[in-house]
Amino acid sequence: MSKRFGKSRFLSAFILIGDILLINSVFFFLYFVDFLPLEFHHGSIFRQIILLLNASYVPVFYIIREQHAQRVFEMERMIRLAFYSISFHFVFFYTLINFLYLPKLPLQFLIAYYSVLYVLICFWWVSGRVYLKKMRLKGQNYRDIIILGAGRNGVELAKTIQKDPTFGYRLLGYFDDNTEVKTGNIPLLGRIEDVYGYLENSNVDEIYCALPDSQGERILRLLDFSERKLVRFYIIPGYHTYLKRRIDMHTLNGVPYFSLFREPLENDLNRAVKRLFDILFSLIVLIFIFPFAYTFAAIAIKLSSPGPVFFKQIRTGLKGEDFFCYKFRTMKVNGDADKLQAQKNDPRKTKIGEILRKTNIDELPQFFNVLKGDMSVVGPRPHMLKHTEDYSRLIDKYMIRHLIKPGITGWAQVRGFRGETKELEQMEGRVNMDVWYIENWSMWLDMKIIFLTVFNVFKGEKNAY
Repeated sequence: MSKRFGKSRFLSAFILIGDILLINSVFFFLYFVDFLPLEFHHGSIFRQIILLLNASYVPVFYIIREQHAQRVFEMERMIRLAFYSISFHFVFFYTLINFLYLPKLPLQFLIAYYSVLYVLICFWWVSGRVYLKKMRLKGQNYRDIIILGAGRNGVELAKTIQKDPTFGYRLLGYFDDNTEVKTGNIPLLGRIEDVYGYLENSNVDEIYCALPDSQGERILRLLDFSERKLVRFYIIPGYHTYLKRRIDMHTLNGVPYFSLFREPLENDLNRAVKRLFDILFSLIVLIFIFPFAYTFAAIAIKLSSPGPVFFKQIRTGLKGEDFFCYKFRTMKVNGDADKLQAQKNDPRKTKIGEILRKTNIDELPQFFNVLKGDMSVVGPRPHMLKHTEDYSRLIDKYMIRHLIKPGITGWAQVRGFRGETKELEQMEGRVNMDVWYIENWSMWLDMKIIFLTVFNVFKGEKNAY
């Protein structure tokens, strides 16, 4: 067997077999430990449930199979993909059960089944990737590639490939018309025209073309030849030499163009999902948590200092629009509330205010803002108007953070950029985190931020003042 076994040809099938085994194993385990009600032990119903359980995974795997074929796959992304896969499987499975009028499996069984299945799928996929990386370190499961052009783009790609062998690429060498070019420890295999003969006598899997756009006709000839030889051909765009950021490609009637700023929440479905989550999450908090917190906070605030229970302040929201942001009052009534941030050992704070801030209870009234639509549960924290006015002049990307609704908590806060910003670099760090969140939004990321926010409350934060 070739040492290049598994050039992703069998990877998808291997993963599919493992997934199917887990789907069935978990079900039979719960069956044998009598977690499945007796009415489902009947032969005909039992067989139909097993059949639907497996059939429901076919469309799921069809959706995710391209993700498994990717050479580079982060662990967090894999765990997120497993969650989506399990969710889709439940939807398809439950839909088929209803369509065929079969008895519905009890909720406790479904929770147990999908919880165990999710943990095992995550372990299976992650351990499989770890094993695959070990194989690549040993020189297996690799792809042979060549680079056309030993200029800046070609050299940068080569460095990236050599830096991490677990990507599974073996760089055979460069082709460049400049025979005097310095290529370090990577061989120069010849001029560009020598590629044709090289492909006739070697087993190349992929070609990465880093030639300039001015050689368009030459690139097309190389592309046609590589396709006839069943060699995948990739083009490295020239803008990469001066534009170091994530770029999405689109087409307008066949004409390609690139967007330099990615906004998942520009998608109507994504916005609808996030808004639905905001409404449901806010209702849960306001119905089950807020009444108890309000009773405690209102009495304590009134006893600590004269003034209202709630504090409201005009802050900058979506697309630069102003709105009233609500909080439990944590300071004595003062004239600097709209000018000065809370500071460590701030004399304006009350004793109960210190506790409310440390536990984030002071932010609970903002769930009313979320329900109204002024805010989201997760997003960039809204700033007072003075900060918006000052920092929009000093930080280039500052206003980008207002492309989405502000949040009660955010990526910047759980990454340590919370509290007073004495130095410009601190606000720049917060803004960069906010922009990253906007470009990389997903419901999975929102759930992670909510979890980290709750975790930090119990752990304690030194900047929570």
